[in-house]
Amino acid sequence: MSPEIVSILVLAAMFVVATLLPINIGVMAFVAAFLVGTTVAGMDTDTILAGFPGGLAVTLIGITYLFAIANNNGTIDWLVRVAVHLVRGRLVAIPWIMFVVAGVLTAFGAVSPAAVAIIAPVALGFAYKFGINPMLMGIMVVHGAQAGGFSPISIYGSITNGIVESSGLPGSPITLFLASLLFNLAIGTIGFFLFGGRELFSRTTEDVVAPDGPASDAGGAGTRTRGTTDAAAASSGPGGTATMTEEIEAETSVKATPYQLLTLVGLLGLAVATLFFDLDVGLVAMTVAFVLALVSPTSQKSAVQQISWPVVLLIAGVLTYVAVLEEIGTIEYASESVAGVGSAYLAALLLCYVGAIVSAFASSTALLGAIIPLAVPFLLAGEVGAVGVIAALAVSSTVVDVSPFSTNGALVLANAAAEDRDRVYKQLLAFGAAVVVLAPTVAWAVMVVPGWL
Repeated sequence: MSPEIVSILVLAAMFVVATLLPINIGVMAFVAAFLVGTTVAGMDTDTILAGFPGGLAVTLIGITYLFAIANNNGTIDWLVRVAVHLVRGRLVAIPWIMFVVAGVLTAFGAVSPAAVAIIAPVALGFAYKFGINPMLMGIMVVHGAQAGGFSPISIYGSITNGIVESSGLPGSPITLFLASLLFNLAIGTIGFFLFGGRELFSRTTEDVVAPDGPASDAGGAGTRTRGTTDAAAASSGPGGTATMTEEIEAETSVKATPYQLLTLVGLLGLAVATLFFDLDVGLVAMTVAFVLALVSPTSQKSAVQQISWPVVLLIAGVLTYVAVLEEIGTIEYASESVAGVGSAYLAALLLCYVGAIVSAFASSTALLGAIIPLAVPFLLAGEVGAVGVIAALAVSSTVVDVSPFSTNGALVLANAAAEDRDRVYKQLLAFGAAVVVLAPTVAWAVMVVPGWL
């Protein structure tokens, strides 16, 4: 068996094991890089470790450290409060507020599952409080996080743009970002209307009061009408039940501490320094985090433990193994095999479906590092637009994270009420399956076939 086939089988086995067992795929990738590199390809240790993505590791550590500090000091919670305060009682705006906040977090560098983990409990809490379908809120959070996921300073964006640049392909970070943003906005809009968003146009926070607890009605949340509110308030005397408007005003104070304002300035500085002065994302993020740590050493104490070390290990391991594959010649071999279907356009579509199907069960971050290099050789031939194919691959490999088997979908499911969990699971499964089936074809048809990217 040729070294190329062996290395591909090992890569496939890694994803299967990571799907079935709670083992970080990065660990397996480092082991695979060592064993395949030394026994199959005759590589020495220095050559194997030369593929370690040191710059990207610094980016992942710096950004997740900075966002751990921002989360610990209440800046993220403050952003949510400010956003909800702007709603002024309009329920229809709340799901979109969650979409935007999740997108802003990932656009500024938060890892997508981290953003969903922060926003999903808040969003699902609002869903049950205001009588909004929890499935609707979950979709908006997941696709909001993915909408911002390919900004030039994001984790996904850094990985994808780094691979494109190192491969010598023409790239467009802004086009990649906008492609993901618009695609996820479209899916979020479909989900909004599919799961009861239309009903929210005629409702305000004054129409409901805080429910006694979640109820398994059609919307997945307990609600009471305004008439019930008035009656309850009258029967409870001067200190009676508050309306939802009063309650939300009490919970959404928009006062920020000086430290939170400094954190916001730091996040804006990160964007300006990297977008306009082309400074390294990871080093700038580390610098901002260091300044915040100096200002308040005690508040950042636990932030180091909250760095996304599993993500760092995962992507560093996968990209190290991919470098071994490149050294062996596997990437060129696999790409020639895909291109052998007779059409570069069909090859691009097949890769989009591979990305979507695998990502629905495995890590999107790991998959981006593994699948995009497969397209590089036939893209260098110039038969199809490189920017369009990379954008279609990136979108196809990430929009499916609404699946309950992915981290983001699982986080939504975990925050659903116990009595709603089975229903939300089935809805996530059906919606995720539809995205897996349709999204790659739509992305390919819009971004690859016209040849305008």
